[in-house]
Amino acid sequence: MTTGSTVAVTGATGFVGRHITRALVKAGYSVRALVRDPDKARRVLGASEEGAVQWIVGDVFDRGVMRELADSAEAMVHTIGIRRELPPEVTFARMHPGAARAAVEAAQGAGVSRFIHISALGTRPDAASEYHRSKFESETLVRRSGLNWTILRPSIIHGPDGEFMQMIKDWVLSRAAPWFFIPYFVRVEMGESFPPSPRLVSAKIQPVGVDEVALAAVRAIESPQAIGEVYALGGAETVDWPTLLTTVRDAMPITESRKRLLPIPGRLGWAKALGAQAVGLGNLLPFGPSEPLMAMEDSVCALDKAREHLGFEPRAFTGAVREYAASI
Repeated sequence: MTTGSTVAVTGATGFVGRHITRALVKAGYSVRALVRDPDKARRVLGASEEGAVQWIVGDVFDRGVMRELADSAEAMVHTIGIRRELPPEVTFARMHPGAARAAVEAAQGAGVSRFIHISALGTRPDAASEYHRSKFESETLVRRSGLNWTILRPSIIHGPDGEFMQMIKDWVLSRAAPWFFIPYFVRVEMGESFPPSPRLVSAKIQPVGVDEVALAAVRAIESPQAIGEVYALGGAETVDWPTLLTTVRDAMPITESRKRLLPIPGRLGWAKALGAQAVGLGNLLPFGPSEPLMAMEDSVCALDKAREHLGFEPRAFTGAVREYAASI
């Protein structure tokens, strides 16, 4: 693809979508962005992008809107995804394979030559969480589409304007439950001593910066070598959950005493979320059933292929957070 080509982006006002939109504009592409709310688009994309981005206002499930989005585009980047369900409209089945199918069909109908799909590390058909299983369904649709596809599987994505960082800030400032501590989910494993005793084990994660994911998407569009490839994307630093949360907490310019961290068995969180969901109170919890299950799993990967094909060189999480903490 050449500079000035049109790239369609779904979910363009979402956390990842807006950073990919900006990265495409910076790289010289013309961007056609699917947005549901023009006011939000102005707010999160900023005035500097308005002239370089054509907004297509509407929903991914509206075929007419999707035809307009894909028309004459040479590539499409599909970024739509959710972390938790808010039934009946916002479900994994609808927003993952359902939205992916709508994007793929629009790209096929318009003759789009490149399709970049943003998935997630840990995606597999036999995953414990519905989140990862539904992501795999989306990937399967993309793989079978006949398009020149590339799939990106990032670990936890971080950045000052992301919901994840905002959630941690709310916990630190006691703006959201739980009010008196910062929670994280752990695995319960049995020790090797006799008699065996349980121990709480935090998963290992490899947080990756949102702008690094965005640049990988741009380079995937430009690289013929990336066609038909799946790339795991992680940061340069592997940490556990207590280290991640402590790093963010301590980097924030806040004078109040530092809140303690409290480990919660992931299976307990999963059962609590399922129970709340069953009686119609799931929205009262800050997590759904899938999130405790995902948080118990390691989310780490080798970066060799992404480095070789995409020039992917991520930063260390700790240094990046310390630089942008004041902007969270």
